[in-house]
Amino acid sequence: MSDHSSPLPSPAFTRRRLLTTAALGVTAVGGTVTGAGRARAATRSATAASVVERRERAVVVGTGFGGGVTALRLARAGVSTLVLERGRRWVTGPNATTFCRFADMDNRSAWLTDHAVVGGVDKTWTPYTGVLEAVEGNGMTAMCGAAVGGGSIMYHGMTLQPSKADFATSIPQAADLYDDLNLWAYPTVARMLGISTIPYDILASDPYKSSRLFQDVASKAGLTPFKVPLPIDWSYARGELTGRYEATYTTSDIAFGVNNGGKHSIDVTYLAQAESTGLVEVAPLHVVRDIALGPDRLWVLSVDRIDTAGTVQERIRVTADAVFLNAGSPGTTRLLVKSGAKGLIPDLPDAIGTRWGNNGDRIWAWINPSGDAGTQQGGPACVGGRDLDGSVPLTVVHAGSPVRTPGVTALTVVGFGIVEGAGTWAYDADKDDAVLTWPAEADATLQQLIAARMQDIAAAGGGFMVDTDAGAPSTWHSLGGVPMGDAVDLSGRVLGHQGLYVLDGARIPGSTGACNPSMTIAALAEHSMQTIVRQDVGRVF
Repeated sequence: MSDHSSPLPSPAFTRRRLLTTAALGVTAVGGTVTGAGRARAATRSATAASVVERRERAVVVGTGFGGGVTALRLARAGVSTLVLERGRRWVTGPNATTFCRFADMDNRSAWLTDHAVVGGVDKTWTPYTGVLEAVEGNGMTAMCGAAVGGGSIMYHGMTLQPSKADFATSIPQAADLYDDLNLWAYPTVARMLGISTIPYDILASDPYKSSRLFQDVASKAGLTPFKVPLPIDWSYARGELTGRYEATYTTSDIAFGVNNGGKHSIDVTYLAQAESTGLVEVAPLHVVRDIALGPDRLWVLSVDRIDTAGTVQERIRVTADAVFLNAGSPGTTRLLVKSGAKGLIPDLPDAIGTRWGNNGDRIWAWINPSGDAGTQQGGPACVGGRDLDGSVPLTVVHAGSPVRTPGVTALTVVGFGIVEGAGTWAYDADKDDAVLTWPAEADATLQQLIAARMQDIAAAGGGFMVDTDAGAPSTWHSLGGVPMGDAVDLSGRVLGHQGLYVLDGARIPGSTGACNPSMTIAALAEHSMQTIVRQDVGRVF
């Protein structure tokens, strides 16, 4: 038995300290948010009065899973492409100090705010173009990546493909695409990202005791255990185990990015290949403020080039034959809701701003399990369990935490499943932005099932569970807002607007079949780009 086997904290270990420890632990793997507010608007320098004009054939907005795929496939089709990304590049390598570590969090963690955007951390600083933005809505906060590579920079890397049945339940409009996706699009993404499961020797090492404990208890709790496919070069984790590299993977200190490298994120896979063609220009620190349809039926983007303090260095007007929106579900949706409300794009589909969902996300802290979880918890999130018998499909994954507090063991356990896209975005003229509203009852049934599974885990493995999202729900897996069928067609073309495309998670209504959404976003983008290259290149743009 571990010396942390007691299911209740000692009298000296207060409830406040317990909850703070739980919040810190889950935050380190993508959990609660605090005092999120909104990132401040960029300030304008005196030298930014004039507007620079650019004329492009194709523009991609955003560099995450949809944007990376889009850029590469346009390049391979011979299309000169400008890729606009609001975030900066983050170059990593063995023993690099590119990203801040959780114990010494600084402004590299947050997008243009003067305070931490993660729970349990009370720090302020000078605003900087850090990697995470917390978009606060009514009833839900959406966490968004801001970097070249998008959310692939700071996600754990869970690369999960849903079953055919679960895909159809989540995205019925695209159910007929699944056989093609399964035949070649999902495998293409897997190959491009170099995914694999954690090798036996690493899982058997001391830092991964918590993962082995979860595997053992998950089966006793009625879940079907599995290893999570991840885009990781495991030689880096082995290097940490031998002392060659400073611990990063083996302590799960990867919430803001992996300093040691070895993570096959979008910037070093899809985007790197796209740039190598010589046809793709990636422009970091370029913030798209508005998109409009010009009188000549060309697309016009109002762009600010900023510095890392958010100060505008240059105002740019980009005119393009085709625009591919891949700014993530909140980013893409906000741009289009704004454009519709301000009359910049007439006759946009009424469905824009609807059918948004949180992928069923819920993050729990498993406090003081009976088994030996070790003194540090290795990552990324490499083991999970599936509920194959529940009324709603759901998945539970254990993610290691870098936070260690004397007298308590806290394991992060993440649940997600299939939910309806019940969230909506509405324009707020005072903010010149779209604001999310998420009804609490939208995922109530799923969350009851996830809670029951969490209690099953605690019953089988000792200790108790804390729902860290109970007071302030948040998600790292925003989906929807520009749904397929009602706002875009199955290839991502915005209905009624030639040359305007949405190929990111905004077109997926609510959830991705009880899986992390990254692989499905990328696979759908691969599938859509095959059609767009065949049918639209040379005709539409």
